[in-house]
Amino acid sequence: MQSAESGNDEYSMSKTATRFEELVAWQKARALVREVYRLSAQRAFSSDFALRDQIRRAAISVPSNIAEGFERWHRTEFRRFLTIARASCAELRTQLYIANDVGYISDKALTTALAEAEEVARIIGKLHGALGRTASPTQHSALSTQHL
Repeated sequence: MQSAESGNDEYSMSKTATRFEELVAWQKARALVREVYRLSAQRAFSSDFALRDQIRRAAISVPSNIAEGFERWHRTEFRRFLTIARASCAELRTQLYIANDVGYISDKALTTALAEAEEVARIIGKLHGALGRTASPTQHSALSTQHL
């Protein structure tokens, strides 16, 4: 997914992505959705329908926007959807803080989930930047893949 990044294997180019499922950003965002669903299924949290539904929607938005953008024909559209996905990570982080503030999740769970959301946002940002540095309007050649 990402372009070469200081020798870090996770970000080095291994092959061109041909499917959004190959993108590390999408894979990690998908894992983040699973974690949000796990946290929001806890008894007190699951009864707060407004926050539970909103935090789940924000989490779902991240991999969904990555996938939708990938399937667009132009790199500029993909970058726009990556921007939306990254903003959804910020929304999700805010809702995680709120869930912690009202006692639905522990400090430890908050720290873990925030770290995951921040990692996804960083990866999306690197992908966004890599797409801005490459020339082809329809090829996602700046992408490398890694299966989790």
